[in-house]
Amino acid sequence: MRIDLVTLFPEMFAGVFSSSIIGRAAARGILDIHYTNFRDYSTDKHRHVDDSPFGGGAGMVLKPEPMYAAVRAVREESAAYEGGRCTIILDPAGEVFTQETAKELAAYEQLILICGHYEGFDARIYDLADRLVSVGDFVLTGGEIPAMLLVDATARMLPGVLGDDTSAPTDSFYDGLLGYPQYTRPRSFEGRDVPDVLLSGNHAEITRWRRRMSLLATLRRRPELLERTELTEEERAFLECREYRLLPRIRRGDDP
Repeated sequence: MRIDLVTLFPEMFAGVFSSSIIGRAAARGILDIHYTNFRDYSTDKHRHVDDSPFGGGAGMVLKPEPMYAAVRAVREESAAYEGGRCTIILDPAGEVFTQETAKELAAYEQLILICGHYEGFDARIYDLADRLVSVGDFVLTGGEIPAMLLVDATARMLPGVLGDDTSAPTDSFYDGLLGYPQYTRPRSFEGRDVPDVLLSGNHAEITRWRRRMSLLATLRRRPELLERTELTEEERAFLECREYRLLPRIRRGDDP
């Protein structure tokens, strides 16, 4: 996948995208990451990319000309991806980014991510975007950190990015639920033991236990997610059982 970041601060991405899983994916050619500073496309001698808003008001607004020129240059340089690209503006007014969004974006061959700054975009810049994406109901100083989050979550969905391709389906939110509790050595720690089922070698029972623990964690902490989850009759009975209505008494990771 090719990822193009259109930003005033390409240096912000250096440490994040050169390290850990994303860095390894880039080194192996699974991710091809490019940076375009739209200040380079300003046409005045002071390289302005913003101006005061018409009608008055606080702050500065990003001008349309440099952004249009930058995005057009990216599209021309990567014309081979035209049929499989998605251009995204990181914006508080956009759809809220979720795991489902990450899965959808992973299907594209190219993502162009437009990172704003200052008070916001000239409204005409939005015509460049296929989608607007928000990472939550709060305001940051720019779109760079949301872009990092989007790239990280989306890259995990690509084959070969994770060391084990079965890892992603076990992540929280992959199937709309929170993840199940995980354990490793030692088997006993400060009076708490690893649940016996995980040591049984019975993979069917382990799968069943993990699913139940995922459902239970979701019911405790994010019950609204269950409204969008398809449950079996057995799972519904499990969640409706009286003992699980007393959720505050159940510690995270306890065996049912």
